[in-house]
Amino acid sequence: MDEKIATLKKWVDESDNIVFFGGAGVSTESGIPDFRSVDGLYNQKYDYPPETILSHTFFMRKTSEFYKFYKDKLLLEGAKPNKAHLKLAELEKAGKLKAVITQNIDGLHQEAGSKEVMELHGSVQRNYCMKCHAFYDFAAIKEKVNEAAEKYKPGDADYMVPKCDKCGGIIKPDVVLYEEGLDGLTMQKSVQYIQNADVLIIGGTSLAVYPAAGLIDYYRGNKLVLVNLQPTPRDRYANLCIAGKIGEVFSQL
Repeated sequence: MDEKIATLKKWVDESDNIVFFGGAGVSTESGIPDFRSVDGLYNQKYDYPPETILSHTFFMRKTSEFYKFYKDKLLLEGAKPNKAHLKLAELEKAGKLKAVITQNIDGLHQEAGSKEVMELHGSVQRNYCMKCHAFYDFAAIKEKVNEAAEKYKPGDADYMVPKCDKCGGIIKPDVVLYEEGLDGLTMQKSVQYIQNADVLIIGGTSLAVYPAAGLIDYYRGNKLVLVNLQPTPRDRYANLCIAGKIGEVFSQL
């Protein structure tokens, strides 16, 4: 076993207060695209840049265009939890992992069995009418987007826009768009978990998206682990850096 993996395994085996903080790289092994890699969404061609499409202003002004992108790239079916998701759920069940803090919106941690999941950027699994606040799950929102695609033509304002059955209002995904603030309670609980952690494992994130990336500044321990394919701006602060895919690393623990 690699020396660094062996060290991580030792720390995990000896701790019952582990916190995991993860980004898009955790889910790429499940077939969900990230944003910043060579093949990521930011390097693909659209009529508008993805960061513009995924903004609050764009959602409000060009809802149809938003949903065209959203359906194509974020309403993805068939993705299943990978070795990282499953290992984290296993560690939580064993009483070793206290929480998963994630920047992902796919819900795969919960599907794998994790219970204490702090979703910093929300989830595609939850959707709410902006007018009456009625709830719609993933399957319902996908169905409604498809219905609106059949009912209206491309270029129409309501093309692909899901509407509420109860009041006719526009349904919005419970995801944090650019220009929107993170949920205060989720941030507060995430800070508390990180402050109290013995081992903090950070995986599959470039640590480039704030304020989420700034959460690691609250860690007080001496077992900060960074697992990522590429170097991050915080590598020099870590007690252990492992270059690799998080799922492959976790499968060796």
